[in-house]
Amino acid sequence: MPRTPPAPRIPATKYPVERFTLGNGLRVVLAPDRSAPVIGVAVVYDVGIRSEPEGRTGFAHLFEHLMFQGSQNLEKLAHFRYVQGSGGTFNGSTHLDYTDYFETMPANALERALFLEADRMRGPRLTEENLRNQVDVVKEEIRVNVLNRPYGGFPWLKLPPVMFDTFANAHDGYGSFVDLESATVAEAAEFFRDYYAAGNAVLAVAGDLDVNTATALVERHFATVPKRSAPVRPGFAEPPMQAERRAAYTDRLAPLPAVAAAWRVPDPIEDFAAYLPHVVLAEVLTDGDASRLVQRLVLRDRTVTSIGGYLGFMGEPFAVRDPTALVLQANLPPGGDVDKVLRTIDEEAERIATDGLTPGELARTQARMATHTLRDTDAVLGRALHLAVIEQQRGDASLVNDLPRLLGEVTEAEVVAAAGMLRPGRRAAVEVIAGGAR
Repeated sequence: MPRTPPAPRIPATKYPVERFTLGNGLRVVLAPDRSAPVIGVAVVYDVGIRSEPEGRTGFAHLFEHLMFQGSQNLEKLAHFRYVQGSGGTFNGSTHLDYTDYFETMPANALERALFLEADRMRGPRLTEENLRNQVDVVKEEIRVNVLNRPYGGFPWLKLPPVMFDTFANAHDGYGSFVDLESATVAEAAEFFRDYYAAGNAVLAVAGDLDVNTATALVERHFATVPKRSAPVRPGFAEPPMQAERRAAYTDRLAPLPAVAAAWRVPDPIEDFAAYLPHVVLAEVLTDGDASRLVQRLVLRDRTVTSIGGYLGFMGEPFAVRDPTALVLQANLPPGGDVDKVLRTIDEEAERIATDGLTPGELARTQARMATHTLRDTDAVLGRALHLAVIEQQRGDASLVNDLPRLLGEVTEAEVVAAAGMLRPGRRAAVEVIAGGAR
């Protein structure tokens, strides 16, 4: 009788996590780590692409740009100079369910980073000049990343309108030029009032810090930020799909055909235990040369040149709310058959659902996933960002320490059941027709 390989021993992290809330509603997470004289600072606001009003596609991303254009106390570009002058780096990004702003700084610049984030939390410099300038910047970003790039926006902009019916879930998060150009300063000010309240944000600091000193500095700079109520988060519920949905479009720059397919998964927040097996399943199917679909589609059948799988349209399995999906995307060789690729995916999912996993397949996958998860939180900035988003969405930043173990506890039966959900009738798919080879 073949011997069943032992389950992987998943190493645990024990990052200390201190949490408290200021009187204005700002939630704070501190994670001291004295191993290197560096800190990561992240401020995450509970507003993202799904929160944009109709007629203002791209507004959440546009507002992220406006938050770097100065404040009542600092002129334009001052934030850049203060961070870089301290030897630090900074950025911000807009996601489906949140917007983040962050810095990596030498530990002795902690107060400077806190001052800068508190300063713009009080209010960015919203002027007609800044708005028009940043509308132009965002339009150029769309040209570079979507309109003039092969596979631009594929699949994160192309799949949602096929899978979903509501504006919140289906619209273009980068935005249309018409919507961006018609944005007003008054609308920006209203967006700030509605979503950028201290009570709608989480501040996380990880790295070389003393908890008592850091707490005093946080209180010094953030406690006086005016209190405003956090908005009531709208529901983004989506009716279930009743049949397969397909779409195709021609990409004039794409040299080869491609396809992406997605299936709805359980609520990542409210039904976490049922959601986790789908996270593992995506890796069983696509992670590494030994994975199911790489073996079958790339190495054996050669019907695709590459394939990847992940949870969430932006590939953030633990930073997304419902509704979301398991996504598979593949590039095909010239003349590739998209229908054949989708049929093969169906066959492999059915094989798992019927025959289960091979000996060692789950353990190998879980070990790789643990490595990836631990790596994501090893650097202090990655840790701060994960702490802030998990605190915001789940109310317990310490879950960061539990994720590797929880992934390692997913059972074969749970993965098999998840594979049984990858049915053609529950699938949305979008095909890229190559135009660049002509």
